[in-house]
Amino acid sequence: MANILIVITSILIGIVLQKVRNFPIEAPKALNAYLIYVVLPAVSLLHISKLDLGPALLLPISVGWIIFTITWLLFGYLGKRFSWDKKTIGCLIICGGLSNTGFIGYPVIEAIYGAEGLKIAVLIDQTGSFLVVSSLAIIVASLYGSEKLRKRDISKQMLFFPPFMFFILALLLNIFKIEISGVAEKVLESFSGTLTPIALIAVGLQIKIKISDIKDNYLWYGLAHKLLLIPLLIYAIYQWIPAGNPDQNLIFKVSVMEAAMAPMITSSIIATNYNLRPKLASLLVGVGIPLSVITLTGWYYLLEYFR
Repeated sequence: MANILIVITSILIGIVLQKVRNFPIEAPKALNAYLIYVVLPAVSLLHISKLDLGPALLLPISVGWIIFTITWLLFGYLGKRFSWDKKTIGCLIICGGLSNTGFIGYPVIEAIYGAEGLKIAVLIDQTGSFLVVSSLAIIVASLYGSEKLRKRDISKQMLFFPPFMFFILALLLNIFKIEISGVAEKVLESFSGTLTPIALIAVGLQIKIKISDIKDNYLWYGLAHKLLLIPLLIYAIYQWIPAGNPDQNLIFKVSVMEAAMAPMITSSIIATNYNLRPKLASLLVGVGIPLSVITLTGWYYLLEYFR
């Protein structure tokens, strides 16, 4: 319960700071830049370099790919069946198919399952969500939107994204059995330790919702899909993982919790850039994040008492 309170309190601090008169308007951008260029690379180096690689890890790696594929098939079918606007379909696929496994997922998983859970979360995010947002999401945006993006630009954005670069470096360190220890390890631990409060305060600073904005039915289609249906499907698909093995049990729990995260902030950015219902995309993230505090709590207790 204390871990859940850390998550809620951090988000509330961010919301309250919005009301402070002289608090910097650009603070969320600065905090996000700090997370992208310092904290997330530190997390990758610290945890991926020490991860015990094995066949069982194929399960968390596949989470992001399964989620996006199911979402594409579902909203693609429903959109065609009920003659939805093309841009609405694209928005729902991109925002409903990408979990916030990084900025929200990392601190939440770390708060609940500790360092071991965070290792799995990093794997889900970097080899799943991040690769999906850099590939399949761009393809969907091109199909349902208007702006075209060259393959070379997509590849460049992916390869030079700092957390991904350090993920590859950490993976190489792991493969060649090069350990990070001593002073270097302590430095990485110090920066990694700021992940939970900074990431969630940054999220709280960006939550701005008007009552008049939440009357769009498509908003609730997207959120019901992302916060309830998708984690339920991952729960059902991964249920066969043996519960007796502590490592596999943790993989199961983290996989379901990451699937239950609110829509990825980056998904809203992509939808906006391709003119795929920008307002709806912002609402899916803005409403989804605070609402996910409730649904994630429910999933947490479901996993604890019915697994």
